[in-house]
Amino acid sequence: MKTPTWLGYVARGQAPQPLPGYDEKRRRRWDAEAVRSFPRPGAGRTRAGATPDAVALLDEMSEVAERIDRLRVRQRELLRAGKAKGLEIRAMARALGVSPQTAYSWLDDE
Repeated sequence: MKTPTWLGYVARGQAPQPLPGYDEKRRRRWDAEAVRSFPRPGAGRTRAGATPDAVALLDEMSEVAERIDRLRVRQRELLRAGKAKGLEIRAMARALGVSPQTAYSWLDDE
């Protein structure tokens, strides 16, 4: 693992505890085996080190993302319906809470 990655884990309190004391250059030290067996957090890593609360939070995040995706599909359906009725892009974009550029890109995706 790269030094900046490790220092990030340490700064966020995700790394194992350091050994007591400091080395001759006044740096903290870690047990090599504790570092090797440390369950690294982050994308693509195991959730083995995550608490049940953290796993539940990740599950809730996934559910919210799925709901957002369904709503985004509905926004596009409404935009197409509005276009068919001759509504202006700016008014529809404002009503949908998106930029006019996003509305245009969604219509171009058809």
